[in-house]
Amino acid sequence: MALHLLQHITDAPIIELDTIDSTNNYAMRLIDADTAQPGLTVTAREQTQGKGQRGRVWQDSAGQSLLMSIIVEPVHGLERQFLFNVAATVAIAEVLQKKCENCDVRIKWPNDIIVNDKKAGGVLIENVIRGSRWAYSIIGFGLNVLQETMPEELPYATSLFIENRQRFDLRALRFDLRKDILQHIYNGADDDLMHRYNQYLYRRGQMQTFNDEQTEWQALINGVTPDGQLVVQLTDGSMQRYTHGMVNWQW
Repeated sequence: MALHLLQHITDAPIIELDTIDSTNNYAMRLIDADTAQPGLTVTAREQTQGKGQRGRVWQDSAGQSLLMSIIVEPVHGLERQFLFNVAATVAIAEVLQKKCENCDVRIKWPNDIIVNDKKAGGVLIENVIRGSRWAYSIIGFGLNVLQETMPEELPYATSLFIENRQRFDLRALRFDLRKDILQHIYNGADDDLMHRYNQYLYRRGQMQTFNDEQTEWQALINGVTPDGQLVVQLTDGSMQRYTHGMVNWQW
């Protein structure tokens, strides 16, 4: 994409809200009303119905989390849906690793942001299909930034402050993340982004415990394919691929 077109997208409005059900829902309402444009971004101090993957709830603390949804207009086919997730998560991981030099930032398959072995954030992408056309994607992102403690019922959650003892300015951090996400979405090369995603892949080359409704097992994490499948090696040496939602990740 030409530099001036990317600049035009980056210059799209940022809507700042105090409290909202979810920034993704607000962005979807803008699309439904035909008032959306590529790059338009919705942020909020607090969400009352923040959304996570597979119907889960994303919990945040008012004024302490970065909550953002970016509307983008895909220029490729639906077969590249996972590469949108790759572009967004790689951008986030790279920005956070630069800002938190003492932190180990990783991407937990498929779209959680891990800092020092705990979850600090996550991405939720929702697509709008009109006929056979992929009209819009909403890249929703929540990041724990300023929390000094996390709820006891969330033992594997953390914040940037807990891990880095640094109070980031939410607006400045949002600016950097938004800029890099849009650059990766519109100017990133697929092969390069997949390579970087796998470099950031959490527990790559390590044994990980998985389970389903019946059994529990261990497998060596090998990598992720461009269509979003997790490739693992079972203890008998055989290779297996998991689609998101097929198995549960055991913390």
